[in-house]
Amino acid sequence: MPRGHGDLRISPVHRRRDYLNVTASSEDKLDRGGLIAAFGAYLCWGFLPVFFKQLGAVPALAIIAHRVIWAIPLLLAIMAFRKQLGEYWSAISSWSSLRWMLVSATLMSGNWLLYVWAVNSGQILAASLGYFLNPLLNILLGTLFLGEKLNRTQWVAVGAATIGVAVLAAGAFGTLWISLALAFSFAIYGLIRKMAPVGSVPGLAIETSLLLPLAMAAAFYFADQPAHPGWGSDSRASVILAAGGVVTAVPLLLFATAARKLPYSVMGFIQYIGPTIQFLLGVFLYGEALSGPRLICFVLIWVALAIFSWDGIRRMRAV
Repeated sequence: MPRGHGDLRISPVHRRRDYLNVTASSEDKLDRGGLIAAFGAYLCWGFLPVFFKQLGAVPALAIIAHRVIWAIPLLLAIMAFRKQLGEYWSAISSWSSLRWMLVSATLMSGNWLLYVWAVNSGQILAASLGYFLNPLLNILLGTLFLGEKLNRTQWVAVGAATIGVAVLAAGAFGTLWISLALAFSFAIYGLIRKMAPVGSVPGLAIETSLLLPLAMAAAFYFADQPAHPGWGSDSRASVILAAGGVVTAVPLLLFATAARKLPYSVMGFIQYIGPTIQFLLGVFLYGEALSGPRLICFVLIWVALAIFSWDGIRRMRAV
């Protein structure tokens, strides 16, 4: 039976399967192509701070504007190659689908803007903490909105993460809002995308299409401001800004490929590569201070994620 557009009565199991396009497999051997695609996606996302640091003098809003503008033609080309243009036009012409995309586009753009600002403001550690927290928030949102149940082990993981956030709030409150805003915006974005009956690549194409008028306006505004370096100020900045489309679309395509070929639990474990790389970059490449409260918070978050991952692997093997 076909899915209704945005129907909240769809079962949680169907929503999760539709969103990730993952089918259960009884094979013990993981798909090699899926693993390569998954590692490729999270390696790209992990090294994003290095890319955005090359545009440190460019306002974050201008960077996001060009990221949207240059992603659209590449996404359209990818959809044409994958024969998904029909899904794109069908969804963008249906209000029942488009309303979800409007909300997700708002959350996505806000998350992107805050992330770029955090990276170029020397807050890579705060940003990486947000994405470490994200899978744990996904668990809570799944419990609240998708009818999922937490077992005792998962509650222990959530408790450890909560203590870590409390320690950070007591000792480093000034940057905690960055981590929480990134974690919540991305978690809610993921929840909306679970409910929206649109695939990964067509969904991102619709989101960027909705943001295009604002992105064009912002790009023209900053291009007309000689005090702000960016598009047209020099060839290097222009090339890097245009490359933002590739940086946006390619990891998503790799992720979509991996999600079809790998179990959800495996994808959940691999996703920690991204924020781990960001954490290491922040400490060792960009010399951000790892204060006592921040270190305690990270350790507790890592403990929580280890518990969560162990529980997922244990339950996967029990199937």
